Amino acid sequence: MVRLLRLGVKVALLIVVAVALYLGVTFVQVWQASRSDHVHPAQAIIVLGAAQYDGTPSPVLRARLDHAIDLFERKVAPVVAVTGGRQPGDRATEASAAAGYLIGRGIPESSLRLETAGVNSWQSLASAARFLQQEGIEEVVLVSSPYHAFRTERIAHEVGLKGHASPAPNSAGGGATELVRMGRETVAVAVGRIIGHRRLVDLDERVTRVRTEVRDR
Repeated sequence: MVRLLRLGVKVALLIVVAVALYLGVTFVQVWQASRSDHVHPAQAIIVLGAAQYDGTPSPVLRARLDHAIDLFERKVAPVVAVTGGRQPGDRATEASAAAGYLIGRGIPESSLRLETAGVNSWQSLASAARFLQQEGIEEVVLVSSPYHAFRTERIAHEVGLKGHASPAPNSAGGGATELVRMGRETVAVAVGRIIGHRRLVDLDERVTRVRTEVRDR
């Protein structure tokens, strides 16, 4: 009995160490990706959505859009796809707010593509992939906040795009806020790599539904 107990403790410790190492390696990958710019000539630039206020992009979204403008003006790609649907209570979609901002900054409307249904990164990239691939577009530059770079590349690969992250400067905050976001991304990447990012989204939606049901009882 004592031997079995000791064996169980050893196995548990090995599992804890293995999980800690896995999360540690994943955190380093997320951090390195946040500090790397993989931009190179592509067929389209995809801007991941973020909060907007009644049609006005939030500072985070504006930073991403400004970076996309810079890439477009450098002729990195001739098309800019903006993503993001309506969050609860919104009158405008993130994509429409982003498009209005880009047009106001001189980006031709003919160069824009809008994805207006997604409410998370996987949905947005999967939806954008469908209409971009109809135009023969697969090679894309992904613009989001630095902490999000590693996961966006993995999701893009999962939905059939050749994605290269180009993190937007000044879009992540700093200090403890950035560290918390890095931690969340580490967990999301670690789990998504095992079960797939689509399944991770499905799991998150189920958990949210259960929480809502429990709260409303």
